[in-house]
Amino acid sequence: MTQGAGTVDAVPVTAGTQAPPASSGSGPPESGRRLRAKQTWAQALRKDWRLYTLVILPLVFFAIFKYLPMLGNVIAFRRFRPGGSMFGEEWVGLYYVQRFISDPKFWEVFTNTVVLGVLALVIVFPLPIVLALLLNELRSRRFKKLVQTVSYLPHFMSIVIVAGFVFELTSLDGTINTVVAALGGERAAWLQDADWFRTIYVSSEVWQTVGWGTILYLAALTTIDDQLYEAARIDGANRWQQTWHVTLPGIRPTMMVLLILNIGTFMAVGFEKILLLYNPLTYPTADVVSTYLYRVGLEAGSFSYATAIGLFEALIGLTLVLSANLISRRLTGSSLW
Repeated sequence: MTQGAGTVDAVPVTAGTQAPPASSGSGPPESGRRLRAKQTWAQALRKDWRLYTLVILPLVFFAIFKYLPMLGNVIAFRRFRPGGSMFGEEWVGLYYVQRFISDPKFWEVFTNTVVLGVLALVIVFPLPIVLALLLNELRSRRFKKLVQTVSYLPHFMSIVIVAGFVFELTSLDGTINTVVAALGGERAAWLQDADWFRTIYVSSEVWQTVGWGTILYLAALTTIDDQLYEAARIDGANRWQQTWHVTLPGIRPTMMVLLILNIGTFMAVGFEKILLLYNPLTYPTADVVSTYLYRVGLEAGSFSYATAIGLFEALIGLTLVLSANLISRRLTGSSLW
């Protein structure tokens, strides 16, 4: 319909058609969202700038001591000589990588690392869960606190003190040999026998870490709704069924996060403790990648060779973390990111 001057023709809208959206003049929607996010961030920074200043020191720490040293990985592909350039003197490519791949000693320590890592993951990791479940079932608060205190204490001891305890217990006149002799057995130098090193190491890890590991699980247990247990009891579930169907699913996110973190440190198994406990007689089962790097890099001075091995170890750890996180997210819905 046509009107007088200053009017426009009306555009009929029929079924099946849509009127064109009005132009806002503010650009694409993505640009608008980015602008709003930028404004929100700026507003939050102006409002809580005192809190954000607390982040500066940790960021500086990580930049200097975590990320900046990564530049040194370049000497895995360059020949480094003490007194020369910190980034190496000449490019050698994959020479050091080929060297440790063809070194039987490296594969021996790599195997020891995998075996000790698997033992720690299979034996040490589940025990804090079991202890937390047992403590959760206790009705005596006084006895529960006593057990918690006794099991937590070893965590606060220095690795040197723990190693000293192990030496005293396994010495010829130590507690273990005294019990063995009382039972009619023969005394043995346990830490001089390569076949016993893994058992001693894993046992000391259990004693030192299991009690402390229960803290996170006990905290996770407090978040489970009591109404779930009440509903399970109404349905006739016994204590084991309540644990299996209510308690374990309730702490599963915590379990998966800690499992991923443990897998991430799979290759960096107990350097300090192994360094204090092992000796040349136990190298066949005790020498791991980290202790081998210590001897090759710091004692022998082969910095480029040690860096190449360390870079290989870091890549394995990164692959394990990414794989474990992906599998956990797809199977259980819990992950680090």
